Amino acid sequence: MAETCDCIVIGAGAVGLAVARALARAGREVLVLERQDAFGTEISSRNSEVIHAGIYYPTGSLKAQMCVRGKELLYKYCENYRVPHERIGKIIVATSTQQFDTLRDYQRQARENGVGELPWLSQRDVEKLEPSVACRAAVLSPSTGIIDSHSFMLSLLGDLEAHDGVVSYLTEVSAITTNPGVRVTCNGFELAPRVLVNSTGLDAPALSPVTRPGDRGYFAKGHYYVLSGMSPFNRLVYPVADAGGLGVHVTLDLAHQTRFGPDVVWTDGPDYTFETSNLERFVDAIRRYYPDLDASRLHPGYTGIRPKLGPADAPTSDFVINGPERTGVSGYVDLLGIESPGLTASLAIAERVVELVT
Repeated sequence: MAETCDCIVIGAGAVGLAVARALARAGREVLVLERQDAFGTEISSRNSEVIHAGIYYPTGSLKAQMCVRGKELLYKYCENYRVPHERIGKIIVATSTQQFDTLRDYQRQARENGVGELPWLSQRDVEKLEPSVACRAAVLSPSTGIIDSHSFMLSLLGDLEAHDGVVSYLTEVSAITTNPGVRVTCNGFELAPRVLVNSTGLDAPALSPVTRPGDRGYFAKGHYYVLSGMSPFNRLVYPVADAGGLGVHVTLDLAHQTRFGPDVVWTDGPDYTFETSNLERFVDAIRRYYPDLDASRLHPGYTGIRPKLGPADAPTSDFVINGPERTGVSGYVDLLGIESPGLTASLAIAERVVELVT
């Protein structure tokens, strides 16, 4: 006999916690089920910790909408809840004149997405802002920032608990069924929630009982190298994007230590081992815009996995937020393919989920 309850969110990453908090603040009784022994141990703790502006995503896409709205909500949240962050800005660099058209496309896309203007920077402009960067031109994204993702999730958890929400760790959901009604099987017992949100990140397509035939998850692994010593950069530096990601770029943590990454390595499943055989490829990619790199200062940092909804040769997919009208199940929401800019978009995704179930 299934035990009834109000709301269950599966997954205590940044998006899951944001959704759970939003439901709790809306007056719902919320239980979060997390298979690990702590929150945010997978996607949410293995990314660039960047607050994205919303530049790269197609007009009208969920990624564009959720990123731009999420960025606004996230900056306000960080200020109100004193979450460490910095609106540091970034430059996107063209290392050849052939890439100028791509930069202009970024400027156009930013305007269409509601990001605002991305000022054009000449080679001399870049030399003044970032003396260590070599390029032919760049555009500046002033609204890009960085955030302490752990502090953000800890704050979400605190606010969730302040509104009587609960997280159950070491609780792995083995199955979701939808007839009769939605049911969750975990740790040998069954729950029957009025609202269920599948926010399991890497496992969301496989766990969902209502994904379309042929739908499945794919996994894109990324490595991050850390640069020892003082950072030569004042802000984030991105090359022109490549297939599967945004290229090996410069990110800074809040102590302004430099990290380079991620690359894109397609895998059959989650695999967090660090393959140092890619070092030469990293060095070559970095030296295109940072020619003075001393490779001996690069050290393995960490790896992360992006949940993809298509294989390597498929076009980049959008976020999928399937509410009850699409899942066909009252109160059931699937969050699929929530990769970058998921951290930036988390509060906007939460806002949308609350709308869908109320």
